[in-house]
Amino acid sequence: MRQANEAANLRISGPRLLSRLEVLGRIGDTGDGGVCRLALSDEDRLGRDQLVAWMRELDLEVHIDPIGNIVGVMAGETDGPAVMLGSHIDTVGTGGRYDGALGVMAGLEVIATLREAGFRPRRPIAIMAFTGEEGARFAPDLLGSCVWTGDMSVEEAYAIKDQAGLMVGDEVRRIGYAGSAAPGCVKTHAYVELHIEQGPVLDHSGGGVAAVTGVQAITWLEATVSGEPNHAGTTPMDVRRDANYAAARLMVAARDLTKTISGLRVNSGRFRTEPGNVNVVARQAVFSLDMRHPDDAPLTHAEAQMREAAAQIAASENVTITFSDLARFPATPFDERIVSKVEAAAKRLGYPVRRMPSGAGHDAQMMAGFVPTAMIFVPSINGRSHTPDEETRSEDVIAGANVLLSVALDLAQGDMPGR
Repeated sequence: MRQANEAANLRISGPRLLSRLEVLGRIGDTGDGGVCRLALSDEDRLGRDQLVAWMRELDLEVHIDPIGNIVGVMAGETDGPAVMLGSHIDTVGTGGRYDGALGVMAGLEVIATLREAGFRPRRPIAIMAFTGEEGARFAPDLLGSCVWTGDMSVEEAYAIKDQAGLMVGDEVRRIGYAGSAAPGCVKTHAYVELHIEQGPVLDHSGGGVAAVTGVQAITWLEATVSGEPNHAGTTPMDVRRDANYAAARLMVAARDLTKTISGLRVNSGRFRTEPGNVNVVARQAVFSLDMRHPDDAPLTHAEAQMREAAAQIAASENVTITFSDLARFPATPFDERIVSKVEAAAKRLGYPVRRMPSGAGHDAQMMAGFVPTAMIFVPSINGRSHTPDEETRSEDVIAGANVLLSVALDLAQGDMPGR
């Protein structure tokens, strides 16, 4: 076995990591460079099967909990809490090959590198693939990590339905991944997640690596606008109760808020209408509202402003507007000790590094409430993600994985206490 002081010179195998990303990317390939592996779908099952096969090839002890979270553990010289590396392998319907998958595949590569070198860390190292991070099929997002940390019970998660009315519990059993391990069964010393940035900051500032300082606050709402269906050709404009028009006004009001609340970001990515006929005034419109801000207070203010705007629009258009919560996550700071370790590792390896917050939500924000946590970002070309155009340069993938290896070894060998 190599001595600990030799471990600092270890580097991951770029070709092996890129090959695993390529193999996983072919599962759910949409034919245009993209990937569709919705949570608990048949494609997700195939991706899971491949991941578990790779874990077993590396002689990891594999645990699967009832929500389908998959954990592979490499034993350390001592028992005790593990250094956990991970992310997710589910995608949105029009996903790319790197979002989530990079963190899991890079975690595997860290262990493959240690195995190849004959190096056994002091602490165990675990690789986690959380279920349903995206929320694209089953809301809320971060489903698996919410169950893992105890923020949501298995029973609550099982009752969630997708747009077709299929339930999480039925689907996780159908694909064969309703495991028997208890959520949270692998005690964790620290959690580190490598991820693509999914935004343009790193790419537009010359590349490098980011030591992520935290995740901004996120609120997901669903607005339901109820009006009255009627003939589009015979109903005068001034007496219409048009659900679609009221919904459009409310979406514009959300966009206008971003001009007055600095740092606010909003999106309405899902919209459905009834009855959906060309010549019928809409009876109902239902749409999603994604609101984000680096700080909690401005986001709370923005939501209050939206509810006030909804009341005014409802009165003027003679419709009703109601909101239901899909997800809420407060602004989440990461552990400064690990953020500093990421920064130091990148500098030691010769990569440009900057600190920045995450604009997107990640499983790390759930883990941060329970164990010391941080993230590593690598650039997304032109900031593109959640699209088949998602791309990260091979050299950046390899750089991020080498930083992950360095930080994982530092945590696995060191004495930094957990919470």
